[in-house]
Amino acid sequence: MTANDLFLGVDVGTGSARAGLFDAAGRLVATAKRPIRMWREPGEIVEQSSADIWRAVCESVREALAAAGGDPARVRGLGFDATCSLVAVGPGGGPLAVGPSNDAQRDIVVWMDHRAIAEAERINATGHPVLQYVGGRISPEMETPKLLWLKENKPDTFAAAEHFFDLADYLSWRATGSTARSVCTITCKWTYLAHEGRWDEDYFRTIGLSEFADEGFARIGREVLDIGEPVGAGLTAEAAADLGLVAGTPVGAALIDAHAGGVGTVSGVGRDLALIMGTSACAMAVTADATFVEGVWGPYFGAMLPGAWLLEGGQSGYGAALDHLVGSHPGFVAAQDAATREGRGVLDHLEARAVALGGSLEAAARLAAAIHVVPDHLGNRSPHADPHATGTVSGLTLAADEDAIVRLFVAGLCGLSYGTRDIVEAMRGKGVALERIVVSGGASRSPLLRRILAEATGTAVVLPETPEPVLLGSAMLGAVASGAVPDLASAASRMCRAGETVEPAGGETARFHAAKFEAYRALQAAERRTRAAMAGA
Repeated sequence: MTANDLFLGVDVGTGSARAGLFDAAGRLVATAKRPIRMWREPGEIVEQSSADIWRAVCESVREALAAAGGDPARVRGLGFDATCSLVAVGPGGGPLAVGPSNDAQRDIVVWMDHRAIAEAERINATGHPVLQYVGGRISPEMETPKLLWLKENKPDTFAAAEHFFDLADYLSWRATGSTARSVCTITCKWTYLAHEGRWDEDYFRTIGLSEFADEGFARIGREVLDIGEPVGAGLTAEAAADLGLVAGTPVGAALIDAHAGGVGTVSGVGRDLALIMGTSACAMAVTADATFVEGVWGPYFGAMLPGAWLLEGGQSGYGAALDHLVGSHPGFVAAQDAATREGRGVLDHLEARAVALGGSLEAAARLAAAIHVVPDHLGNRSPHADPHATGTVSGLTLAADEDAIVRLFVAGLCGLSYGTRDIVEAMRGKGVALERIVVSGGASRSPLLRRILAEATGTAVVLPETPEPVLLGSAMLGAVASGAVPDLASAASRMCRAGETVEPAGGETARFHAAKFEAYRALQAAERRTRAAMAGA
């Protein structure tokens, strides 16, 4: 590496595409962002457009490059990360409709789309041995249930598709022309057995997707690359022109978006939990040996750090659940108006009010003493593996003033933190000796959330030095692919640094959160009993 080198990370989240340029020391030089469109329909259908996403990626890269001085020759390598959404690619690379709209531009089944719940339940009913590598139960957020739904509900699309890609691999393909897949994406979301270097033919035949086995898995990935390994011959001339970069620039094998945040933040095997907080949240730990935790995805070999096993817990609703929670309160409009006058976001406004009312970050949690939230609005991914779970709130009154919405906001932060505690305790129960939670994503910048998380879990919470750890993780892929560093571990040692650490206070604060956690679990159990009671009504 030289001081003039730049490495590009491209992150496609649920609502936006972002580009970030980093120097050889991992310092952010420039960043840019574009929104991406999303369609929602009844039946828990959520779709996007690959053309729209590629446009947003290209515009973001060009803007970031211009802000960094505009010289594309300085960009030595790049990497992509994206949500684990399913892209259907038709003849000649064209789009295919994946839903009832029959709109070919809507060619992506978004990760949070739950149309395939019934298919996931049928797959789980087989009890196939492959399922032990997804925490015992496959999720409708994963790709094989979605593929089964497409086969049965959109047979023309299923038959016409030349390729099915995880979104991150689609971006690599769009950039390089190579159909190679990343071991991260297909191991974590497609049931590829990386520790054995193979797909399980019997699994696909058992669940009703024998076509893929018959084809030798050509449409979902025959060539599998380690994370950061060069994809094809680098950027094609067409992609380079779209992005404003130099043809042949190396592209590193991609990551799922949350895993990009984990790559640069996990410092030791079995020591750290990487918690990436966005629309959803992923909680990831790496272990030296395969560790099976019920309700936690994995273990996946080499899916985040080469040579190590990955455990991946998650909360399907995180930022999305908090936004919905406060947005549905009668005091929201007044809070939003106040935030606008202050020139900041409504959640930042509510946090400032909470700290002022509570008197300190530590004491602010007590504002939620009488209100309790289980934010399972999109189901419970881990450790209960229950996609039918719903959000629950206890302690509502008719109060509609600002103090009332502040208390609900704080209760939401507590509920999110107790969901993480559930995952931490499940992992620790299987011998994963977690010492720290390293946070990234937009919500990680909240001092109040970091304090509540530390107290709720009894674990130190660490904030990375970089403001953009997910983008940095993707940029590290470019550093590895370019040969500037030999591997991800070397990239991390040069480009990643820890920032502020929040230690739990213990004492009375710990007892308060223990009581609220007991209330959280009681509400969860009551919600399950309520669903069971109404099942036959």
